Amino acid sequence: MTTIDDVLAAARSRIDRLPAERVADELAAGAILVDIRPAAQRAVEGESPDAILIERNVLEWRCDPASDARIDAAVDHDVRWIILCQQGYTSSLAAAALQELGLHRATDVIGGHEALAALR
Repeated sequence: MTTIDDVLAAARSRIDRLPAERVADELAAGAILVDIRPAAQRAVEGESPDAILIERNVLEWRCDPASDARIDAAVDHDVRWIILCQQGYTSSLAAAALQELGLHRATDVIGGHEALAALR
């Protein structure tokens, strides 16, 4: 029987997770930070000023360059997507899902929004 902890561990084994301290350098090099938290959570916990907002339920469609619903930044499979959730759990699953679409540079932030906010 598989548990969510097993699924999370498998997802994280496929991605090279990013410490919050390295996010600024990645953004300067052209990476795109994507906040997947729902609006209600962002309203309570605050927004990440460097992030674009794409809620989790549409992430794959917005980031896949082959999708008719993609955003302008989804130009090819080499985009460096950095996925952000509140604490870095859902973002690991989301980054792994993007990698399954061939977006091989997708990753997430260790500690999520909370870790980034602590740097400010």
